[in-house]
Amino acid sequence: MSRDLQETEKQPLLKVRNLSKIYGSSCKSCLELTGPDMESNICPRCGSVVACGNISFNVYPGEIIGIVGESGSGKSTLIKSLYFDETPTSGEVYLQCFENGETNLLSISSQKKRWVRNHLMGIVYQNPYLGLKMDFSCGGNIAEKLLAADWYHVGKIRKRAKELLSKVEIPLERMDDLPRTFSGGMQQRVQISKALANNPPLLLLDEVTTGLDVSVQAQILDLIRQIQREFGITMIVVSHDFAVIRMLTDRTLVMKNGRVVESGLTDQVMEDPQHPYTQLLINSMI
Repeated sequence: MSRDLQETEKQPLLKVRNLSKIYGSSCKSCLELTGPDMESNICPRCGSVVACGNISFNVYPGEIIGIVGESGSGKSTLIKSLYFDETPTSGEVYLQCFENGETNLLSISSQKKRWVRNHLMGIVYQNPYLGLKMDFSCGGNIAEKLLAADWYHVGKIRKRAKELLSKVEIPLERMDDLPRTFSGGMQQRVQISKALANNPPLLLLDEVTTGLDVSVQAQILDLIRQIQREFGITMIVVSHDFAVIRMLTDRTLVMKNGRVVESGLTDQVMEDPQHPYTQLLINSMI
């Protein structure tokens, strides 16, 4: 193996540096006076909410990284910031497959951000109504993503939609049905197929099993693992459930009050948690 190839393989697909998202007017003390040590993410001086404060991590090609924490810990804000649904207050994000990972995605134009979303990323939201247009057919939802990624041949779009719906075990005779007529679990399957439509190097999963029956959760998790094994897609999985994180991920970040309090290999974090908050989360599973 050549040295250049070895160096390429070591490069993170995604680099996040000091990403912060503050809701409110914010002041110079917001990051200092909030966080796990203060037991609050609300600034006592200006009242702003620090949803994420100086978050930094790498994600490597083919890796599944988990982000876990209780409701309000900032994990969903983080993932929505990466997908440009939220505008971070500060920080840097680099994607190796965009301009050789040398350009901060948070500094590029809105037009380029749309290009990155449409060509290099996919997302599956907790609420399918955020990820799907319920008045479009299942095939139409997939077509929308493909059109945004510069697919214009109707026959090829239709063929791709059939491939994806088969992959997520949606009956092809329901391809032209509206997602609103589907169960929650089937809606998530359609959302996953839409997110995969453009063959994204990076897939973001935000609480995808929350609110589903246990048996349906297991089916969705099995589907995600199967997709990762088959396509080797790099994934970031957000969940409040350590059982989901343990089943899917290689490494884990634990968030509390908008900060990362612990990170490491998922097995190590699960078996030997160092931070009291991580210990509390894991003990609550037992």
